[in-house]
Amino acid sequence: MALSIMLQGTSSNVGKSILAAALCRLFYKAGYRVAPFKAQNMALNSCVTRDGGEMGRAQVLQAYAAGVEPRVEMNPVLLKPTAPACSQVVVLGRPVGNLGAKEYHSGYNQHLLDVVEQAYRCLCREFDVIIIEGAGSPAEVNLKDREIANMRVAKMAQAPVLLVADIDRGGALAAVVGTLELLDPDERELVAGIIINKFRGDLELLRPALEFLEARTGKPVLGVVPYLPDLSLPEEDSVALEGKVNRNTGAGQIEIAVVVTPRISNFTDFDPLEREPGVNVRYVTGREPLGQPDLIILPGSKNTIGDLLFLKSCGKVGEIKKLAALGTPVIGICGGYQMLGLEIRDPEGSEGSDIREIDGLGLLDVVTTFAPAKTTYLVEAIVTGSGPFLEPCRGLQVRGYEIHMGQSRRLNNAGAAFRIKKRGEEAVDLADGAVAPGGLVLGTYIHGIFDNDRFRHHVLSALRRRRGLADVDNGYNFTADLEVRLDALAQAVGANLDLERLAQIMGLPRPLAGVGFGS
Repeated sequence: MALSIMLQGTSSNVGKSILAAALCRLFYKAGYRVAPFKAQNMALNSCVTRDGGEMGRAQVLQAYAAGVEPRVEMNPVLLKPTAPACSQVVVLGRPVGNLGAKEYHSGYNQHLLDVVEQAYRCLCREFDVIIIEGAGSPAEVNLKDREIANMRVAKMAQAPVLLVADIDRGGALAAVVGTLELLDPDERELVAGIIINKFRGDLELLRPALEFLEARTGKPVLGVVPYLPDLSLPEEDSVALEGKVNRNTGAGQIEIAVVVTPRISNFTDFDPLEREPGVNVRYVTGREPLGQPDLIILPGSKNTIGDLLFLKSCGKVGEIKKLAALGTPVIGICGGYQMLGLEIRDPEGSEGSDIREIDGLGLLDVVTTFAPAKTTYLVEAIVTGSGPFLEPCRGLQVRGYEIHMGQSRRLNNAGAAFRIKKRGEEAVDLADGAVAPGGLVLGTYIHGIFDNDRFRHHVLSALRRRRGLADVDNGYNFTADLEVRLDALAQAVGANLDLERLAQIMGLPRPLAGVGFGS
């Protein structure tokens, strides 16, 4: 049976996902076979496994940190919000329908307890250590008797719990004490320690507060993790996006404007662009002016029709069309690609609205039709399109993944952007995306397209040429950089946790302290 440790938070967004990734990397470097686990995740950033299952982006990152391939058992239940108080429910990587919050929490989720336990037991048979992440707070008294992600999981796994508090937002001590007070006695007994996260300042000034906390709660503080602003690791959901909206992500000669919509999904697609030297990525809300960017990107959406209506209502559609007419390039990914077309049709109401047809931006000769079936694949493709972005790299192989509900049909002999040659393990020959005449507007269903270093460099080179700037070949490798950042995260967290105490709490056969990160 695998050993386990569980991270629960005093609230959402206290840093549980990133700390879980750090622990996965620490255990991996210490020679353990380690896997992440989050029973239920609510997020619009998701990825696809090799067998075509869909799971939360945070657990994918944690799997990478653990040196293992992502699999749906690591996140057996995924909730993808489609509208206020309504989500698509994905179970073991496959969508089972859209449910309102009341319907889900009033009974449906209880049927998933067996799924959660079987997924966890499956991982236990293959791994030495399981790093479990909770969801939100374990002290939500209105949901405690029906939750399937926090203390119920800790009891099922017999996992000691580390309670994480975000001191950067203030009130961390009260949050810890209040959370413990609201737990039942048997739940409180499971809490083996406290982690104070995102600390800025002098630790000596904080020490009296830590001593008070230990005396008041009877729980040891296992560490104070500093605020780590520069790791730029892929984030779980749109809460993290709030810190990026309306600010520049870096100074650069090239400016890229990513349009933010209420149901934006998979915005981790643009992490590689943010990391590129000389590139400034701006996340622009619907009501903020786009300005004069070198490139506009329409990202994915969990509710394409709803987000398109939002863009129309705030004038963003007209703004994008005007800039495109003046020669500003526009790229749409997944839902953004669908919006760029002539029309979107939803004959069966797959998106949950009463709208059956809506005009798109009309920048691509494409008509999209939604259907209940969901397309989820890892893909390999080659570049086939024309224009300044695609023509210089025709024939280049790229990798990514598809997650979409609709199918798009090109009209008027519109050219495809890519040709998919492999879906999962199956060889195929399918056209993907579309390119407008002149090649300055294009769309694709391939998420993760900018993770491909050579493709990304071609796009940025084309943008520089349009500005009359010298080309830059900096050799930046996104995957290698991600590995460096995961190591840096693990080093920073490990240096500020009592790893010896953690090993004792878990009953580890060999220590974590002294883990090496040399090249």
